[in-house]
Formats: sequence, structure tokens, C-alpha cells
Amino acid sequence: MGKVAINLATGSIQTEDIIVGIDLGTTNSLVAIVRKDSGEPIALRETDGLTLVPSIVHFDEYGNTSVGNTAKERLLKQPERTIYSVKRLMGKAYKDVKDHAGAFAYNVIDDDTESLVKVEIGGRFYTPIELSSYILKELKKRAEHLLKANVSRAVITVPAYFNDAQRQATRDAGRLAGLDVLRIINEPTAASLAYGIGAKHHEDRTIAVYDLGGGTFDVSILHITNGIFEVLATNGDTYLGGDDMDSALAKHWQAQLGIEAGDKTIMQLLRITAEEAKKYLSKHEKFEGTIGEKNVSITVEEFNALIKPLVDRTITACENALRDAGLTKDKIDAVVMVGGSTRVPLVQHSVKEFFGKELYNELNPDEVVALGAAVQADILAGNNKEMLLLDVTPLSLGIETMGGLMDVLIPRNSKIPNRAGRQYTTQKDGQSGMRISVFQGERDLVKDNRKLAELNLTGIPGMPAGLPKVEVTFLVDADGILKVSATELRSGVAQTIEVKPQYGLTDEEVERMLLDSLTHAKEDIGTRALVEATTEAQQMIDTTEKFIANYRESLTEEEAATTVTHMERLKEAIAAADKDLVQKRTEELNEVSRPYAERVMEGALKDAMKGKKIV
Repeated sequence: MGKVAINLATGSIQTEDIIVGIDLGTTNSLVAIVRKDSGEPIALRETDGLTLVPSIVHFDEYGNTSVGNTAKERLLKQPERTIYSVKRLMGKAYKDVKDHAGAFAYNVIDDDTESLVKVEIGGRFYTPIELSSYILKELKKRAEHLLKANVSRAVITVPAYFNDAQRQATRDAGRLAGLDVLRIINEPTAASLAYGIGAKHHEDRTIAVYDLGGGTFDVSILHITNGIFEVLATNGDTYLGGDDMDSALAKHWQAQLGIEAGDKTIMQLLRITAEEAKKYLSKHEKFEGTIGEKNVSITVEEFNALIKPLVDRTITACENALRDAGLTKDKIDAVVMVGGSTRVPLVQHSVKEFFGKELYNELNPDEVVALGAAVQADILAGNNKEMLLLDVTPLSLGIETMGGLMDVLIPRNSKIPNRAGRQYTTQKDGQSGMRISVFQGERDLVKDNRKLAELNLTGIPGMPAGLPKVEVTFLVDADGILKVSATELRSGVAQTIEVKPQYGLTDEEVERMLLDSLTHAKEDIGTRALVEATTEAQQMIDTTEKFIANYRESLTEEEAATTVTHMERLKEAIAAADKDLVQKRTEELNEVSRPYAERVMEGALKDAMKGKKIV
């Protein structure tokens, strides 16, 4: 028997789930919908009037989680168990974030590999996907409570500069939270949709979207033709935002009052008062307050002098974006302002002066991205016939990778025509061929998806494992025909295959595959995490064994024996199929082998400099 959704507020039967728009932000997140009666997008408000949910997750000693304002209260008391700014880690390896790892109070794991970054809390390992899913789950719960209806479908926004891995990670986080993510759209695209820019057919405009949030800044130049949004250029700084303005003022008062940096409580009080002053100065000429027993004050003029270097950096980024887009300022038709920090008068004045245009800033800058996501959701729901909706892929398309995992190249609901490519490499030394299996579906393991085709790339020149670079490209043309090609970039060996449109699935089969992916999301992502951890662990064992075989004489007896013990413990963890244990043992083996590996390679390098041969 099928499920029937009932609106608890009215008692009427719902024929369709509500599709919501979600802004999953670095600092705050929120949900928006389009009102059925007026057709206006609105952000969902709690009874206290708040729309924003801080993007913060706290884990207590028993593994229980809290999200949002409750978690934010624990930032001071248990910083090592409180996760913030997780968006910065999405789809990243440790090498991508290592320069900023010290900025996080929690433990970001350095496993010295290319694999995705992990966060360790109380002996458990979490991926940014899992952590983001807690925020999305909270937003889903909140929306259901406020709408008194089931919410299972969403449009989620991401920065325009997010790459394929970061977009896929966002999609996976949504699925893990029990959401069918119909579309991932760029934040600047959402912001312009909220203002109705790009909503009409035959519209041709070039716009700048200036987005200054709490912790990040980016500017995007978009060209919009007939409802198609093309990102011409993006620029910015992922470590520049309103927090830096607070920090500049806090440092100014700290120096003024002669406060030592060691006192965490006073430092936090300085930061909170600085934030309060920044907001107050948006509408007043002077702020006066107290920190501890001491009085502090700041005028708009003084505040502007403190933050001018920061605002100037954003204007430089605007210049760079225009240059990258090959445009001059006069070619920009409109400037859209996004992010809470754009309320600062100096920011508005500087942007207006630079572009020489009136700013689109009437909508709440904290909400504008979510409002645009809701507009997109409304189009997908078929309620807005005025706006253009391009044809899309019915299900995700991808290939099989190590451990039988599905690696998605073109996610479901991607606009077509579409093209996506990714690089892969060999698993074994001297491997001369590679089988590329193409699948369609939403599950994490290929065995649960539908196989479409197989491509055999042969004639790869014999090279050590990991050295060949095979680029796999998917091209879906306007008729929905998929062309898959694989090229070994060093030798030029290539192969192509064509798969017919729609791949012979009925609407019911597509619906069932989507439903299965949501029903099994938790176990699928758990299985994927275990397979990835096991693959990584096995590679670590193979690399360590090869290293010991080559450099055994350079190791002490104790080093060799300890390494063998840790490898055995890792093998036991793999056999036990316990993801957290596998990751813990991999980390331990990495810690044990790193000191002598660095020592041996340093010695080998010195020998090479003297002209000696390296094994």
C-alpha cells in the first residue's frame, strides 16, 4: 500500500511533497519555500523570528548530537567536540586544508594520502559528508515542524567555485539526511533568481554577484541568456569575511586596553562586543560599551579605517574577476549583494563606487540565496510556468571504481547537454588494460545500479601503479545519448562507446530506483565509507611492505618489528569490517612509519645529490 501524506495544519491530503530550497552555508544555513497563495519566496521562521541555523554540530561523550544554536553554546566549553565551518572541508583532501588545519579547534586528520579529509571526535571518525548531513537533517526536521508536512525533496546551493567532488559530497550529505536532492545550484545563480534576474525568456544580461559572509568572500560574474546561467569568472577569499572585521576591532580594543591574549574568556567577550558594535554602527554614528569593567567606544569613521584594508581586498577580487571574464565594469548590467556582511555601509559604498551601478540589496542578504533556491524548487515542482526549465538527466551516470563503488560523473537532474570528465589510474604495476564499466542509478554500490555498457581500454604502456593517467569523459548530447570515452594521457591510447537515450527505463523504474536510494542511504553511505577506508588501508599496507623490502637495512630492529605489529593489527581491523577501527589503525601505522620514512628519503636524497643511485 502506498503512503499518503496529510497536511496536519489543514487535514487535507497532500498529493505532492513540498520541494524546499536550502542554503547550506559555512556560518549559517536556512530553508526557504515559495508560498502557494502569493507565489513569493519566503525563508522559514521560528516563533522567535529566527531563520538562520548556525552550521555547527556538537557531539557529547555518548555520541549524541546537537545542531545550530544549542551546539554553538558548546563552542567555548568543548571546542574539540564542536564542529564548525565544515563546508570548508567538503570534497577536500588533507593537503588542500593543511595550511588552515590549525584554525580548527577540532582534530582534522592528516593521513598523508589523497583521500578525503576526516574529523576525529572521541575515537570516532566522521567525513564532512556525515557532518553536513546532521545540519541538513536539522533543517529538514525544522521545515517539517513549521510546514506541518513531509519534506523529502530539496534544491541545495553551493559556491560557484565548488568542483565536482565538492558538489557530489553536498549531494551525498543531502541523501544521508533523507533528502532527494533534485538540483545542486550555484549560490550566485540562486541570488539572481531571487531578484527575478534570468527568470524571463529572451533575457540577455551580465551581472556581478558580490557575496560577503561571516567567514568567506566570493564574487562571480554571470552571463544569463534565455534562462541559462553561465559562470564567466569567480574570485574571492575563503578566509575573509565579517569575522575578520570583528577581529580587527577586537584587536584594536585589546591593544587600547592592554589585554593579554591568553585570557580566552576576555578574548571571546572582545569578539562578541566587536560584532555587536559592527551591527550597531550600520545605523548609528558611535558605539559605546563595556568589556569586563572597562569602557570601550568606536565611531563609524574609526571603524571604517580599521576595516578598509579588508574591504579593499574584496574590491581587488572584483577587479580580478572582471579581468578573468575579459570584461570592463561598464559591461555589468546589475550587481547583486549577498551575505550578512554586505550590510556594512562601507562595503555598500565601496562596491557601488567601484561598479558605478545601483545595488540589488532590498532582500535580506542572509536569506537571498535560500530564496533563490526556493524559486528553483518551485520551477521543478511545475508551479512556475513563466521560467525556463531545461531538460535534465533522469538518473545519475557513473563508473565502477575499486571495491565495486559507483563514482558519479553526471548526477541525476543535471541539465543536458552535459559533459563531465575525471582522471583515474592503474592499481597494479605494469597494468596494460583498464575495464571501464558504465552504470546508471543512485546507489553507492554498482551491484545495486543498472549496468549500461563496458569499455575496454587496452595498450596502456607498462608503468608503475598510479603513474598512468586515464581520463574518462561522459558526454550527454541534447537527445540524451551518452558517449563515453577513455584516453591514457601519457600515451594517447583512446577508446569510445555510445549508449542510447533514456536507457530503456520506465517512469516507475526511475521512481523505484530513487526511492531505493533514499531508503538505503544510511547503509549505502556506511558501506561506501567502509570500502573506501579498507581500500586506503590496503594501499597503506602494500606501500609499507614495498618500502620495508627496499630499505630494510636503514630501519632499526625495533622499527621493523613495531611496523609489522601495526600492519597485522590493521589487517585484523580490515577483517573485522569496522570502519572506525580500520581508520584508527591506518592512522597508527601512518604515525609509526612516517618518522623513518622521512629519515630514509632524506638520506636517499642526499645520496642522489652525491650521484649515488636510488633503489
